[in-house]
Amino acid sequence: MNSGLPAGWTIERVRSLSGDPSAVALSCDRLVVVEVVGRDDYKPLRPDAILAFHELCLVRDDGEWFMGQLDDGGSVICWASYGSDLSEAIRSL
Repeated sequence: MNSGLPAGWTIERVRSLSGDPSAVALSCDRLVVVEVVGRDDYKPLRPDAILAFHELCLVRDDGEWFMGQLDDGGSVICWASYGSDLSEAIRSL
């Protein structure tokens, strides 16, 4: 399943670059939020791609990749944007 990945990307390429052979693309039909700095609430994201690396995730929303964590209920809580370059975001894992 390569849906949502940038042009030229496959899940195999994601696995190779990340060094995580179990990396997977997840369905986007889940709650995804990003922490709002200086506040106790969250901003909802509308991702078009979610990549899971064990409990860590990269979520793409409006062209930006956000780092987050998958919770037990399947939601993703993100804490920061890692830019628009998937390669750079993966290297930040």
